[in-house]
Amino acid sequence: MSGGSLIISNLDKDQDTGVYQCTAFNAWGSILSRRASLQFAYLDNFKTQTVRSAVNVREGQGVVLLCGPPLHSGELTFAWIFNEYPNFIQQDSRRFISQETGSLYIAKVEPSDVGNYTCVVNNTVTREKVLSSPTPLVLRNDGVMGEYEPKIEVHFPDSVPAAKESAVKLECFALGNPVPEISWRRTSGIPFPSKVKMKNSNAVLEIPNFQQEDAGTYECMAENRRGKNAARGRISFHAKPHWLQTMADTALSIEESLFWECKANGKPKPSYSWLKNGDTVTPEGRVQIENGALSIAALNLSDSGMYQCVAENKHGIIYSSAQLMVLASPPSFAKSPLRAVLKARSGSEVTLECKPQASPPAISLWKKGNEILQRTERITLLPNGTLKIANVTKRDAASYTCVAKNQFGTASTTGRLLITEPTRITMRPTNMEIIVGESIVLPCQIACDPALDVSFSWAFNGQLIDFQRDSDHFERVGGTISGDLMIRNIQLNHGGKYVCVIDTDVESLSTSAILVVKGPPGPPDKVAVEEITDSTAQISWTPGRDNGSPITGYIIQARTPFTVGWQAVDTVPEVVNGNMLTAAVVGLNAWVEYEFRVVARNAVGLGEPSPASAKTRTEDAIPDTAPTDVGGGGGTKSELVITWEPVPEELQNGEGFGYIIAFRPVGTVTWTRAVISTPGVARYVFRNDTIPPFSPFDVKVGAYNNRGEGPFSSIGTVFNLSPYNYDLGIIVYWEDDTKPDTVGKVRISGNYTLVNITGLKANTVYYLSVAAFNTAGPGPQSAPINSTTKKPHRAPLNIQWTMIGSTLTLHWDPVVAVETESKVTGYLVGPDSLTILTNKTTAELSLSANDNYLIQIKAMSEGGEGVGSEPIHIHKLSECTVAFASFYRFLFFFFLTMDKA
Repeated sequence: MSGGSLIISNLDKDQDTGVYQCTAFNAWGSILSRRASLQFAYLDNFKTQTVRSAVNVREGQGVVLLCGPPLHSGELTFAWIFNEYPNFIQQDSRRFISQETGSLYIAKVEPSDVGNYTCVVNNTVTREKVLSSPTPLVLRNDGVMGEYEPKIEVHFPDSVPAAKESAVKLECFALGNPVPEISWRRTSGIPFPSKVKMKNSNAVLEIPNFQQEDAGTYECMAENRRGKNAARGRISFHAKPHWLQTMADTALSIEESLFWECKANGKPKPSYSWLKNGDTVTPEGRVQIENGALSIAALNLSDSGMYQCVAENKHGIIYSSAQLMVLASPPSFAKSPLRAVLKARSGSEVTLECKPQASPPAISLWKKGNEILQRTERITLLPNGTLKIANVTKRDAASYTCVAKNQFGTASTTGRLLITEPTRITMRPTNMEIIVGESIVLPCQIACDPALDVSFSWAFNGQLIDFQRDSDHFERVGGTISGDLMIRNIQLNHGGKYVCVIDTDVESLSTSAILVVKGPPGPPDKVAVEEITDSTAQISWTPGRDNGSPITGYIIQARTPFTVGWQAVDTVPEVVNGNMLTAAVVGLNAWVEYEFRVVARNAVGLGEPSPASAKTRTEDAIPDTAPTDVGGGGGTKSELVITWEPVPEELQNGEGFGYIIAFRPVGTVTWTRAVISTPGVARYVFRNDTIPPFSPFDVKVGAYNNRGEGPFSSIGTVFNLSPYNYDLGIIVYWEDDTKPDTVGKVRISGNYTLVNITGLKANTVYYLSVAAFNTAGPGPQSAPINSTTKKPHRAPLNIQWTMIGSTLTLHWDPVVAVETESKVTGYLVGPDSLTILTNKTTAELSLSANDNYLIQIKAMSEGGEGVGSEPIHIHKLSECTVAFASFYRFLFFFFLTMDKA
């Protein structure tokens, strides 16, 4: 023995062959291992070594040469030698060696087959090999055997048992002239699966990993032109046992009954036996065995031990083990005593359990104080020892004792019952509607018996609120009898059902409320341009969430490469109500790329804008805007100079944009036309030496593109030569005195000695020089002087605004000029259409409720405008919405001012 292993040295076949089992044991019992069989492989010699009798056959006849293997143990393989070693017979369709019998089969003898045949037997375990005596094969001289139908000499049994997952081999070989062909099939018609293989010219059929579905009747067919013959046999599926149900370790009290059942599946159906501590259990008296079931009545201590259920068939044996522990002990409440104090609400039902550990089970009784309790209408004593008292009152408050007893002893446990008054909810939360960003307190207050321990918890939409994790919004406030819930800065996702749960020692109560959170609408979605022309677009969208307040309307905004941010656009209908999901945008510029978005509003306010639509270009059109500020003059005496303000790109309405310049001497009818195809040019010079000096001309400028000509400007009068053309001045300025390459020039017409130069860089040193100029050219420059420009003023800060009705009131902090900035002379306030100039830090603007406004404030000085403030967007709103928004902002700035104070 080595641990649990058995080592046998110097093995002896006669002494050591047999079946072995290991027994494992401890203080609780013993069990047997599965069986192990020890066998010895061997191979004896053939009994006689003399030459065997000759076998005489005719040519064309079939023959069988028998091997007759000697005594052996272990698997054998067979081969045959023809005449001399190592000339082994090669199997083909005419010759076959059966690995079942070892015999050699020749379906049709030929003259070349004459000779001596020796059977070679190999033991695959011991690798021993023995040879039989030679068997001579002699050809008879009485003629050739004629053709005949196949005769099956090798075939498998009528019934072949096959174990699950085993490898099955079926042999089939026939004698015949001509040599027969072998084929196989299943009589059920089911084709062979791919795992089935044919070997040795189909004489052997192999089925690896045999399964239930491989069972059935197999047929071998031998056929030649003289006829055919068949052999059939049925392969049946066999399997070693495997467990379907086993028993488990069991502890039972003395005098109780045991019932164990084990079930196994197998083919053939397994038989059962039972072992106790390695010995066979015999059914008698209290012990009964039936179909794998073991029952023992009236257990005693001697029945304790290790039991094994054994299931066995011809293919294997399996064991299942379990321990039976028979208990005998007095009652004990060590693991299940009564609570020292048990609280119960007046009017409720109280349950007191008596669960002692005892073997056999104990008989119990209850005492109230020193009196034994009896059953009444309110008092119930259950068979398992449980005491129930219905509709308890203050009179039931007392000490209760459970006494348990069996033949081994007695034990008791005592607890005091305390009756409390019912808990009442004195203040409950109510259903509420609230606006996003506000804060509320949901009340939850109670009146309760002072003897009770009370705890409060809150659930939101079925999930317990974690006050530590969600402390940004949720806080429980109140004392021991108050569980109020404060919700700060309420968000849309805080809408839902809130439940206050009150737990005491004796009961659990709850109260709930629905909180509806309202907010501005969510962003619309899927904004699309359904149809577009040169000036209109049909826009569609899908609504966003109304966030607790119905959507009352939509605002459509647009953005182009030429606008500053998003701007509200005109629509048809003019007011888009909340039920609409499409609208026509009008007043668009032709041949401009637009993006659109939609903003929803409800009673709470404006929501977030939708995602932008795909960029879409309006169709082109003939220009509808004429150049402005048409004028000119100057030049030499033979030149007519015409100037104008170029048409912005967003108003050019298409590709191929240019200008048509028309002019004529005043008083004449015929116009002279010139065309300029460069959109950015703003000047045209007509040269003609015959033009008299100071001649007046009617001039007008029009626009065109690939779609055609647009309107002309109004007619203006331009002289071909200015009266001051011969009395000009020129101012030259530059930034660096050492490298005057950043040169700018300003020309002055007339007898002026003062000029305002614009467009300079801020906070920069400039050098300047003045020269006179006439038609002969410039005169000498004056000595240069230098001057430093001031910095532009910073933007006004802390802008506050309120809007009441159509009046917008603005306040801001004054801009104080520093040394490098010029003195502030005032402030420029408003949109382009309503700009006002004021020297105060407050302003009022009257706005239309039907327009959109972009308002900025800039500081003014002698140097011009400073940096604009952060723009204020005022969207066109209905009267009531304007009032609401103004009031809302008034409250905001009021609280902001109070906070600063």
